[in-house]
Amino acid sequence: MAEFKERPHPLSIAHRPSRDTRRETRDEGRSPARDALRRTQDETGGTRMPTRQQTQCRFCRRGDKYVDYKDIETLQKLLTHRGKIYSRKRSGNCAGCQRKVKRAIQRARYMALLPFCA
Repeated sequence: MAEFKERPHPLSIAHRPSRDTRRETRDEGRSPARDALRRTQDETGGTRMPTRQQTQCRFCRRGDKYVDYKDIETLQKLLTHRGKIYSRKRSGNCAGCQRKVKRAIQRARYMALLPFCA
């Protein structure tokens, strides 16, 4: 009778390649010059990816404290052709300015400067 040989589970820790081995196989196709451009040295001595610079919304860049409801050209850039307000992600506004824009659009609609719907 053939003897049963116990095989290890494929996902068991003992038979998984080490982290260093996985990193080496992943990095085989990369050029060191390109990798040096992407990674930077941090204060602890390790390497990390550079952070993306924070962008400001159009109202914060201009230093506006108030979004004018009579400025129809600016407000129309923040509306769809159907009259819906673009989201913060789409318009690029910060949270505070998006609330100011919402109030300005409501006021402009009430004064019949902007349509409620298309």
